[in-house]
Amino acid sequence: MVLEMNKDFIVTPWEVKGEIDYGKLMAEFGLKPTSGLPAEFEKNALFRRKIVFAHRDFEKILAAHSGKKPFAMMTGLMPSGKFHFGHKLVADQIIFYQKLGARVYLAVADVEAYNSRNPDLAQLRKTAVEEYLTNYAALGLDLSKCDFYFQSNRSSDGRKASAYYALAALLARHATFNEFRAVYGDDITPGKMASALLQASDMLHPQLQEFEGKPIPTVVPVGVDQDPHLRLARDLSTRIKEYSFTQLSSTYHSFLPGLKGGKMSSSDETSYIALTDSAEEAEKKVKKYAFSGGRDTIEEHRKLGGNPGVDVSFQMLKYGLEPDDKKLQSIHDEYKSGKLLSGELKQILIEKITAFLKTHHKKREQAKKTVEKYLEN
Repeated sequence: MVLEMNKDFIVTPWEVKGEIDYGKLMAEFGLKPTSGLPAEFEKNALFRRKIVFAHRDFEKILAAHSGKKPFAMMTGLMPSGKFHFGHKLVADQIIFYQKLGARVYLAVADVEAYNSRNPDLAQLRKTAVEEYLTNYAALGLDLSKCDFYFQSNRSSDGRKASAYYALAALLARHATFNEFRAVYGDDITPGKMASALLQASDMLHPQLQEFEGKPIPTVVPVGVDQDPHLRLARDLSTRIKEYSFTQLSSTYHSFLPGLKGGKMSSSDETSYIALTDSAEEAEKKVKKYAFSGGRDTIEEHRKLGGNPGVDVSFQMLKYGLEPDDKKLQSIHDEYKSGKLLSGELKQILIEKITAFLKTHHKKREQAKKTVEKYLEN
């Protein structure tokens, strides 16, 4: 279920390395390209620019939306570090689906994190609230229309909690050890197996009687590295006969590269810009670490031009910091022609990030109060 094309191209739920060939990933995983979407989706830069580039069974979501029928969006978060621009990519999709009318379910994967990363539940919960939930609210998520929960404490409503945990337990009968090993590798542990079953329950449980009242289309937006989890949950949903699930839909986004190239790492603060970084900290990181697609000398750059496809500053603009397609194309063309230098491109990004962070920090202060009230209810 994991894909290792060769030593230079690895995509698994825990490791992404090398220059990713998204075409090969789509063929290997059986994904379809996102195309011919309704106008509402084309207004969203992530869909319009094909950053959300593939899907599976997304037609169910489109049909529900066009027919004004209920549908759900479910995703999870791993509370393992600071909330950065890579995480914002998912948050933007959550907010977009909520505005389309989706019933939003957000799971804090604290059980999974406890079993695989950090055996401190209190710290995991603190990170989930202070980093993720607060930033979600500051970015525009309406918490009053959102079901936010921890895997370790699904609900204070015993009926709902029982249904969620019972589903995870019953799914176990329909999974095999070989499937778990395909997802988690040879170092499979009971904790990781339990986490996988809870994760499947996360994706499927909105369709239970105790939650949405009936099976409804459910979309899970993920990075393509997380597809093995989707396939496991989809397979289990067809095997269990006690429930009648509508098959899960999913969308897949390409990776926003880390500052130094490659995938961002929550354990390496020099690989990302956090949404709590000051404008000054962000500027220093861009100047010092942002991988450039420019040439070794100004003369070579003027003559041969830069490569916006690998330049991190341009990619961050493309992934949302420059919302205007015409301006983005102009930056692309000028950089590729050599007219725009790497330092000048970095300065454009710095100005965009500075403006964003200053506004976002003010919204975060307001969001803290919103989150506090939300958690009290």
